[in-house]
Amino acid sequence: MSSLKKVFEVFVSKIPWTVAGSKSMREYFGQFGAVRKCLLPFDKETGFHRGFCWIGFTTEEGLNNALQKDPHVLEGVKVNIKYLSHLGMVFKSCILPLLAAFRDICMVWPRC
Repeated sequence: MSSLKKVFEVFVSKIPWTVAGSKSMREYFGQFGAVRKCLLPFDKETGFHRGFCWIGFTTEEGLNNALQKDPHVLEGVKVNIKYLSHLGMVFKSCILPLLAAFRDICMVWPRC
């Protein structure tokens, strides 16, 4: 029997740079259900967000409501949303930090 916890999370990409921050994302996705978390990474050098985020809903109903709507348009731009299964969570929690660490190493050693 699997001990994996059900995840009610979507990955949002192609977010326009004009979206101010996670508050705007929470407000938009809040129309589909209560938002448990919103992770919108920012670039330390430019100060702009990176154009993608993760939205976590408190219930499966909120997740399904968000997935049923198509298209999602933020500030006149169609954004993409994808459901994150537990494998998506593994990617987010394990692979992305490794890629970030590799990027940081390459900044120190330019021949990387």
